[in-house]
Amino acid sequence: MFTVNLVTQVQLRLPEKMIAEIDCWVAKGRFKSRSDAIKSILTLYEEREKTREFYTLLLKRSEEAKKRPEKLVPLEEA
Repeated sequence: MFTVNLVTQVQLRLPEKMIAEIDCWVAKGRFKSRSDAIKSILTLYEEREKTREFYTLLLKRSEEAKKRPEKLVPLEEA
């Protein structure tokens, strides 16, 4: 079974300086198009946010481990 990824077109307003930078990346071959660059940037942002959430969870679990060392191991000791 496969999933269908629906694509929606959106209008985006960006400062000319940002567009020039994206165009430079496309010209250098880092991305296939402006659209590809923006999608990649958004994906990286999403991954960063997930990493941040995971790190916050790890810190919380480490604090819990300090309070209950018989059940959990603090990050500093791992």
